[in-house]
Amino acid sequence: MDKKDKHSIHTETSSDLPGLWGVSERLVRRFKTLAFLLTLLPLVFLSLLCFALAFTPGAFLFQYFGPSIENLELWQKALSYAFLLSASYIAFAISLIFIVPLVNKLLPLKIKESRGNWYSFQVIPWYYHNALTQLVRYTVLDIVTPTPLTMLFFRMMGMKMGKNCVINTSNISDPCLIELGDYVTIGGSATIFAHYGMGGYLIISKTKIGSYSTIGLKASVMGAVTVGEKCVIKPHSVLLPKTEVPDGEVV
Repeated sequence: MDKKDKHSIHTETSSDLPGLWGVSERLVRRFKTLAFLLTLLPLVFLSLLCFALAFTPGAFLFQYFGPSIENLELWQKALSYAFLLSASYIAFAISLIFIVPLVNKLLPLKIKESRGNWYSFQVIPWYYHNALTQLVRYTVLDIVTPTPLTMLFFRMMGMKMGKNCVINTSNISDPCLIELGDYVTIGGSATIFAHYGMGGYLIISKTKIGSYSTIGLKASVMGAVTVGEKCVIKPHSVLLPKTEVPDGEVV
């Protein structure tokens, strides 16, 4: 690809969409910063809503037990408030793991496999889905990995998962575009996602891992990768986009 082609990809302001949608998308690409901020505002509200709902059980605990604690001795009061604070955090973590997938499911946005400009309407559902996923990942998910709550969260976010899988990492993006077979093991701090950027394009494509396969410690599996059954991806390995690993292969 020559410099002219690369330049046209990054500065593209045209759209393949018909009618009003096409006009709107051209405006989005012409005023990228403003479009990004306008897209971000509803996401900020959704994040605040998720946090507020998750903090509600903790707020209830303080309101319910607070008056009775006030009459205790100083050391008893400190211990009681510390206990309430700890219980509130645990309640927050568990609540957020269930609330975020519910909000994600209620959004009228459908993620599709695609290849196109980063500033396109088709990117918005993908962006929101991942932002909600990271909201849990960077707050509470690490403290419950690799418990069944981790598998439950990713399953509720749309990940297709066979029976008796083990996920010992929170470094997962695009869960609704990832498919795991039966008895798949994902090692500690492994990274799995279903997208990649190339030549100015964003490519959103499913990632599949076959039954009885193991993804080793800190290995990376990128978008559009297919791993067969009974495969072993050794620690720190990297599977680049469009890689296809045959059944029984050791990488």
